[in-house]
Amino acid sequence: MQNVTVVRTSVLPPYAAHLRVYEPLAAYPEAERVRWQAYAAAHGPDAAEAGRPVAAAALEEQRAALAELVGRTPRALPERESERAFVRSVDGVLYICPWATRLRTWQALDELRAAAPVALLDTALPPATRAAAEADRERWRTEHPDARPWIVTSRWEVPVRWFLPFGEEDRCFVPAGEAGDGPAATGAGAAGGVGGVGGVGEPDRGEKGEQAALFYLTPMAQARRRVARAYRALREAVPEGDLVRGAELVGRWLEEFHPRSLVELDYGGLVHLMGPERLLADRSAGELEDGLRALRAGEAAEALRVYEELTVRWRRVLALRYAN
Repeated sequence: MQNVTVVRTSVLPPYAAHLRVYEPLAAYPEAERVRWQAYAAAHGPDAAEAGRPVAAAALEEQRAALAELVGRTPRALPERESERAFVRSVDGVLYICPWATRLRTWQALDELRAAAPVALLDTALPPATRAAAEADRERWRTEHPDARPWIVTSRWEVPVRWFLPFGEEDRCFVPAGEAGDGPAATGAGAAGGVGGVGGVGEPDRGEKGEQAALFYLTPMAQARRRVARAYRALREAVPEGDLVRGAELVGRWLEEFHPRSLVELDYGGLVHLMGPERLLADRSAGELEDGLRALRAGEAAEALRVYEELTVRWRRVLALRYAN
């Protein structure tokens, strides 16, 4: 990249999971389609088949963000929108998930403003810097009224609602050292649940140095059907529950994209919190499917048990943010 310091670091990626939408080239306006087609031709796919992760490209995205942060003049957000994307190739079709770093930075500023103490916020990002970023966003919104991010991020956990679009068969676990070649372990290879979560361990790296990856990938049409079915069942049984509100949020977000897109849930840096054994055993999407199946069958007690176990397990992961 031009005018960007390339940062090479052994620092682990953030403890964050990502929900991504990859749209086919046909979904983009002509000018963008030409640009992304040229980008894909020059860059190549980050994952050349459905069962491969985009972990290496995700790490490169983090390095680019780190390069922005270590500049001499602190900035609240990048000066211009990123021209990079995650690229998947499935059955000969190219799918593009733009990084949209600037748009996502504005959203992160909103989250920071809501969560951080004022004194810390003012030290890290003075009020004048935040005001300038907000004014910049308002100008940008005027020119891009329909903009939405292709990527949403959750730190320290995977929200349970994020599993709604996926089934056990969409699960892909790539053990450490196998990110570059060989078949991924799919949902059929995952058995049992995750018992508990221990402390933060060393990165799970194989002999070749590649880190483990766990992700789900499914067609948009299937994702929407699953979310719609879950929403109907939840609304009838627990109309005021957190999960029914979560299903509505996820469903609305998915409706923003092309119907032939791909939807991906990537555990990202959370693989380093869970370790290889728990990654192999984790089947959260399958468990949620079991709970919803019980709910539709009228077995409310069983559905509640599954949901509570799943929620408690991910709360244990979330609690690790306070570990030292």
